[in-house]
Amino acid sequence: MYQQITIVGRLGRDPESRFMSDGTQVTSFSVATDNKWTDANGQKQERTVWFRVSAWRKLGEICNQYLAKGRQVMVVGELREPRPYQASDGEWRASLDVTARTVQFLGSRGDGEHPAAPQQAARPAQRQDDDDTESIPFR
Repeated sequence: MYQQITIVGRLGRDPESRFMSDGTQVTSFSVATDNKWTDANGQKQERTVWFRVSAWRKLGEICNQYLAKGRQVMVVGELREPRPYQASDGEWRASLDVTARTVQFLGSRGDGEHPAAPQQAARPAQRQDDDDTESIPFR
């Protein structure tokens, strides 16, 4: 079986990069997606959904170099199992984590902090999750 998610939104903070014990680079960033509508009473409604994105190896390096808070991106990847947590207000929520396969930088070049950013980041040749021990033979 195969699943894929595509999200389009804006970075909520600057990317953070780290290296695994084997030297593999992973860059993490959050992406907010907004949905706006008018309800049956004519009231404008808005809902924001946050995704935590991990980009590995060369893709992670490119994202760390060129992305910045506020930059609009399209991320295509694999949604991992949602993890429930209790927020500081006592409400239960779910953390939606995505492992990126591709990241496309959207908007004008002036949208982010780095005006010389390329329009698209390349797909990594292979990705490896730090806590994923399952091997999928058909990538």
